[in-house]
Amino acid sequence: MAKTLLIKNAQVLVTMDAQRREIAGGAVFIRGNVIEQVGASADLPQTADEVIDASGRLVMPGLVNTHHHMFQSLTRAVPGAQDAELFGWLTHLYPIWSGLTGEMVKVSTQTAMLELMLSGCTTSSDHLYLYPNDCRLDDSIEAAQQIGMRFHAARGSMSVGRSQGGLPPDSLVEDEAEILRDTQRLIETWHDPERHAMLRIVVAPCSPFSVSPDLMRESARLARSHGVSLHTHLAETAGDVAYSRERFNMTPAQYAEDAGWVGHDVWHAHCVKLDDHGIGLFGRTGTGVAHCPCSNMRLASGIAPVRRMLEAGVPVGLGVDGSASNDGAHMLGEARQAMLLQRVGSGPDAMTARQALEVATLGGAKVLGRDDIGALAPGMAADLVAFDLRRHNFAGALHDPVAALVFSAPAGADFSIINGRVVVRDGRCLTLDAGVLVERHNRLAAELVAGS
Repeated sequence: MAKTLLIKNAQVLVTMDAQRREIAGGAVFIRGNVIEQVGASADLPQTADEVIDASGRLVMPGLVNTHHHMFQSLTRAVPGAQDAELFGWLTHLYPIWSGLTGEMVKVSTQTAMLELMLSGCTTSSDHLYLYPNDCRLDDSIEAAQQIGMRFHAARGSMSVGRSQGGLPPDSLVEDEAEILRDTQRLIETWHDPERHAMLRIVVAPCSPFSVSPDLMRESARLARSHGVSLHTHLAETAGDVAYSRERFNMTPAQYAEDAGWVGHDVWHAHCVKLDDHGIGLFGRTGTGVAHCPCSNMRLASGIAPVRRMLEAGVPVGLGVDGSASNDGAHMLGEARQAMLLQRVGSGPDAMTARQALEVATLGGAKVLGRDDIGALAPGMAADLVAFDLRRHNFAGALHDPVAALVFSAPAGADFSIINGRVVVRDGRCLTLDAGVLVERHNRLAAELVAGS
């Protein structure tokens, strides 16, 4: 018989179910890796193989991160890249990243996932788009399996170097035929299409300014022949739009449509400069967007028109983006910034706290093409997190604890359950030694930057 787990007595249980119920004194009963019952504590079973008393805590679905570059955790706050816009930032960091090794990929993935898990994130994508030396996407996958995070591993790629009019140095680009071969290998080796899957592979050429139109089209064909999702960067900055117009004589959205990169199986990172035509196109086709407010602010890329996207029916999730353009990976903090940034651009009612949480849960699930995460309801994956409302940062804010979670200073998760397994308890990761990991990570980060 599968092990049972009961989380009971939550001060408030935020379900994100079809009725958006918020249950005082709520409880969740889990069997194996699946939620079996959700409701008031008095109405659910009173015993289980393990019982967690969630008194004084807000319990909610695990947050979903739809865009990251976990290897960049090694190059946070690097001098010379601290005050640059996107293209200048990339140009400074590419030579450093050329020294990346497989060990660095594994360690930085676990560091990024540790940070995400401690902020309430239970599912994350990661876009690894450069493979110097002995790096493989398998390094990220094995790291995720060890720490216990639900993972969408995106096989990124760059194939157009500077000599061909692209942005990356020629030393970091790959042969397109080899990119497609390795991507197919990864899908056939690792991808799990089943409901409640812990690992899925994504086909993810890096961006229109680092791969050819041929690779974009062939990647779409490959993904659809295997039933996997597609991901890339799009319309991140004004320079991005200018490149698309000059190189392809199309806007980024027109280029995406021309290359076959629209539909329910596609999501694009950023879309800060997505125009009205693009918003309408994405809404009609169900094409998703990963909104990365902290990165967009850090690089001064602009304010993505998220409110207009949502009104047009565009699926929108949150992404922390790479830790070299955000310097952090706190999903609850990202939700807060998303809410505040929309208000800067569109007024005080542009995004509410609950809308921000919905984008961070159900929105992210939809963007990743999943109907089994993002809400607490029978049949959903057993991914949930709890935040202790008795902490100082919530003092005086309990008039509305759900809104307080977003309005107040970002809190760390008190506990986290992924796939029915407790991976964070009392704010501490149970699946690896955080102190040893951070020490190793800092040593590798110093070696990487010194080697450039």
